[in-house]
Amino acid sequence: MRRTQLLFAIGVSLWSAVAAWSQATDAGALSGALRAHVQAEQFDIVTSIRGLPLGVRDALQTLFGSRGLDIAEPGAEFQMTDLVNSKLPVRRLVAAGCSIDHHCLVYYERGGVDHTWHVALFHWTPAATKFEFGGTAPGGLATIDAVRKAVLSGAIKGRPGSGSYVF
Repeated sequence: MRRTQLLFAIGVSLWSAVAAWSQATDAGALSGALRAHVQAEQFDIVTSIRGLPLGVRDALQTLFGSRGLDIAEPGAEFQMTDLVNSKLPVRRLVAAGCSIDHHCLVYYERGGVDHTWHVALFHWTPAATKFEFGGTAPGGLATIDAVRKAVLSGAIKGRPGSGSYVF
């Protein structure tokens, strides 16, 4: 009898863990309202870090957890490998765009042992900037339209809100 109860308890625990993991992975998707909003928006191309609104630059710095905005301009040198060159940023902007409706989409690569690409979506106004969505992205996206399509397709692996995701 105790063996049956123990097996039942283990089964329930495993099922609960799988259900919780499934919900956590679904949390990485855009909400329906935000998805519709991003799909309808026209993102104007931003070609440099300085072209991003100040609030978005500040939010990126906070997201990166760095004292300065640790990101190189598109095409510039950065720490692509794990060979540390403290004079170079560890990230490099690849593509960015901002909409008239105050959303900015930023796609960048992060060097190091595990070279990765990331996306961050912000809602900004002169009064405040809010991180809305982001995560790991596929490499090789060349345009802001390709980045938006990746976000809408679910190809970005991450979490909405600031969460514990490392950028």
